[in-house]
Amino acid sequence: MRPGLRRGGPGSPPFSAMPTREDAWNLLCEYTQNENLRKHALAVEACVRAYARKFGADEELWGLAALLHDFDYERWPNDAHHPTAEHPYEGSKILRERGYPEEIIYAILSHADYTDVPRRAQLDRVLFACDELAGFLTACALVKPSKSILEVEVPSVKKKLKDKAFARGVNRQDVLRGAEELGLPLEEHIQTCIEAMRAISPQLGL
Repeated sequence: MRPGLRRGGPGSPPFSAMPTREDAWNLLCEYTQNENLRKHALAVEACVRAYARKFGADEELWGLAALLHDFDYERWPNDAHHPTAEHPYEGSKILRERGYPEEIIYAILSHADYTDVPRRAQLDRVLFACDELAGFLTACALVKPSKSILEVEVPSVKKKLKDKAFARGVNRQDVLRGAEELGLPLEEHIQTCIEAMRAISPQLGL
């Protein structure tokens, strides 16, 4: 089968194209009204795309996984962390219905530890590694006088990671484990994500 294409169902053409980024953005906006959640999706997308280029992977496919990793979170926040209900399980069903590749759906399911879906592919590990860190970098930017990611540097990020009173909602262990799963020094991982977010700072409002 040609890359980026999937088999259609009974009565449909033999091949149909993978959903586009515009499709993904529209789906995100359909389920997510909160502007900060949309910006988080954009930040994670930028970071994951940077890694796709770094690793020579399919940037469009990786970008879709990142853009949609939390698209169902606002509607089904899953505070109980149930493995087969709410986020990201409900979202996975919608993505499957809309023709997204299983590679994307699997990566999204694996980014939440409570689903018990092991991270196997490089995309799975990259999405997990970028998710929590992108949120933390946003918090780091917002406490700068300019509220800009352009002022955020690796040493200050590492210092704030040790400050448990700062951005309490960010799981420090996930940030550290993300870099470990990628086999990269924490400093390199932080720098990659800072540079990726700087490249789209106007869209992020940072």
